[in-house]
Amino acid sequence: MIVKDDFLSKLRRYFVLNLYEVKIWTALLSRGVATAGELSDIANVPRSRSYDVLESLERKGFVIMKLGKPIKYIAVPPQEVLERVKKNLSEEASERVKRLEELKTTDVLEELNSLHTQGIELVEPSELSGSLRGRHNLYSHLELAIRNAQQSVTLMTTSQGLLRKVEGFKPLFEKLKKRGVKVRIAAPLTKDSKDAIKDLGDVAELRHSEGKARFCIVDGKELVFMIMDDANVHPTYDVGIWVNTPFFASALENMFNVAWKSMKPAGK
Repeated sequence: MIVKDDFLSKLRRYFVLNLYEVKIWTALLSRGVATAGELSDIANVPRSRSYDVLESLERKGFVIMKLGKPIKYIAVPPQEVLERVKKNLSEEASERVKRLEELKTTDVLEELNSLHTQGIELVEPSELSGSLRGRHNLYSHLELAIRNAQQSVTLMTTSQGLLRKVEGFKPLFEKLKKRGVKVRIAAPLTKDSKDAIKDLGDVAELRHSEGKARFCIVDGKELVFMIMDDANVHPTYDVGIWVNTPFFASALENMFNVAWKSMKPAGK
């Protein structure tokens, strides 16, 4: 049996299996019913490992052990396997979320916060900076910074970036408004962003900008800025820089304030 490596890689990613598991599973699918020894030969997996692998696949619902001697294994239909994996992952995720929620009520989180507070006090301001790789990491850190805002959030972004902000941050902006935090967003406002302008109009002040800069300033102290053009970079390779220094952040915000006065408000 010859199965291409890229196909095995896809199976590993989609079904959360290791290499030996996908080899044994696909070998069994090609046979329907087989012994551990037969599958070991077909899949080119050491015979000493094939029994452990089949036991693992049985627990995960990929195979069924046939009654009788010699012991044989039956392949579960792939569609049924897909549903079982979905169910197991959903239950596992729910259980993990539940445990994390319970953590909030324990002294473990309090001790972690205490450690972090003590650590921050020992850090030089110049060291409070870091590189953020990948748009998912960028937006996760951006969300953290914005969520903790006390006075203001200043955002400058691209037309596509504005659409992403609406999708990812609108509920957060609504909470900030209730807390009295001022949110300003500068971006190229086009026909394509008409719905985004409407969605954010009640929670943020938007103005039209011709530039392509991408940054966020929180309370004039914390800054996240992206160094790549989002129109020319894949989200996986997007890169940003985070700095927590009032000197740099406030200086950039002062320059933004000058430009903000000349920008046209949304709708004009």
